[in-house]
Amino acid sequence: MDDVLISQLPPEILKSSLRALVSQNATSQKVFVEHVRILLRASLPVYPSPSELFGSKPCYAQFLASIRCLFTSKMAIESLPYFIHFLSCIPLAHAHWQLNDKLELALEQACGDIVQAIQALKESRSMPTAELRERLLSLSKSIDECEVYSMSNSLQYPFVRAQLQIKDVLYLIFPDIRVDRYLLEHHLEITSSRDVNPDPVAYAKLEYVQLGRLKVPRIFNGLWQLSSPAWGTASLYKQHQDFEQLLRVGLVATDMADHYGDAELVYGAFRNQLPPQISAKVVACSKWCVFGPPIKPATPDFVLEAVMERSRRLGGRVELLQFHWYDYNAKDYLRILVELLKITKSHPHLVAAIGLCNFDSEHTEEACQYLLRETGEVGIVSNQIQYSLIDSRPTIRMEAVCQKYGVKLLTYGSFCGGFLSEKWLNSDAPNIYSEEAQLTPSQRKYYDMINNWGSWGDLQTLLRVLKRIAMKHNVDLANVAARWVLNRPSVGAVIVGTRAGISNNSESNLKVFSLILDADDTRQLDECALETSRAQMLYKKIGDCGNEYRQ
Repeated sequence: MDDVLISQLPPEILKSSLRALVSQNATSQKVFVEHVRILLRASLPVYPSPSELFGSKPCYAQFLASIRCLFTSKMAIESLPYFIHFLSCIPLAHAHWQLNDKLELALEQACGDIVQAIQALKESRSMPTAELRERLLSLSKSIDECEVYSMSNSLQYPFVRAQLQIKDVLYLIFPDIRVDRYLLEHHLEITSSRDVNPDPVAYAKLEYVQLGRLKVPRIFNGLWQLSSPAWGTASLYKQHQDFEQLLRVGLVATDMADHYGDAELVYGAFRNQLPPQISAKVVACSKWCVFGPPIKPATPDFVLEAVMERSRRLGGRVELLQFHWYDYNAKDYLRILVELLKITKSHPHLVAAIGLCNFDSEHTEEACQYLLRETGEVGIVSNQIQYSLIDSRPTIRMEAVCQKYGVKLLTYGSFCGGFLSEKWLNSDAPNIYSEEAQLTPSQRKYYDMINNWGSWGDLQTLLRVLKRIAMKHNVDLANVAARWVLNRPSVGAVIVGTRAGISNNSESNLKVFSLILDADDTRQLDECALETSRAQMLYKKIGDCGNEYRQ
């Protein structure tokens, strides 16, 4: 009967069902991807001619979709010849585009696809084979030729992000290939000709927190949305325009990671085009995330190499490097933290401060005690964790540990993936696997958190409380959710996702600094988040902060 059902289901229901199936466990996902790979290898895409791709009835959208299937099914190396063909056809077809027209948006998406395919090569630790070398060099040549074509025809060049990413992977996998110091020398003249002076009115509204020697605003820009095209794709030019706006209003601290797609490269390219007096105000925060046993012993040279890699991508200093470790039973992480703190003193031009990322309370305290014994100081300045009115697990143990050792919390998920916003007030629960819902990966993740915390009805109750308080203070609903988190003990800053080049919510986010919750406001919010024992229930169900990343 299953065969009959599958053959008769409408495509939208079939897609929704498949998403639900592969989300259940790693085994289902692995079977799905392997089956797709077998079928794709048996029927690889054809290579359209330049006139077919970009002619009167262009097929570039379908061709890009077929390439996307390859690299998202773990066939990144196989996808490279198709990207090379696509890029080579642009000058051959004499393709022309204008700002924000259909073709330019498609080329920006193609650029994002190349970035994600190359990121897959990085994260899979691809071996330096002759085949991969040839394909990467050919891809680099094709993309350089596209730059020449764009510039000679006065077209906005849409592939800078891909260009930076390709050069970065060549540097990593084939260090014998000479790669120019592209982050320092690749001048795009995007910001240098603009007025990037701060807006004194916006700056006056800000609140700040001290992280060691760093003074930072209490809202960070989060670039995790560069880790997937699910949030949309924009050119480097458009991304830098948004970064300029954030800089003008004083939101100078930006959080990224080595696995957030090309986030370090994108932000490094931005920072290194700023006038020195402006770039000195920028706070670039990245991460070193160790998700499995390291391929090298945890020696001082190994740690320094990791720091240098992130500094190289950023084209300068990492103001705050946040460290994540995969297994608390593997105690190398304690010695690594000691080495990281030493590097802040021996190589201050590489990194200024060290924090943690998704450490639980027990091992945050273990790290602090170990560092005190070994170095005479705690050293680490922060721990980045999930914290919101929905996920208030930090109230159980984490806040007390941080207060004891002077560690500040940098919180993400404080808007619960956007569910703590007016958009979802008085709305029905979404079908998270349907295309109509148009949910991002973050929203699917936080929808699960809502279900662990309570029901959709409970969320509506919370949203109504947030709305009443927001109306009372003439701010946005999301501002109230962020303010509650900022008022919690040891919280240093809230990290707000930034869809750079696609949307900009800085004007709304700044309202949080004018909001003062009174005792009644706080009591109502505490009742929703704390006094119903929801934090204790979540703690028992999914463990302490960060535990969900180690299961």
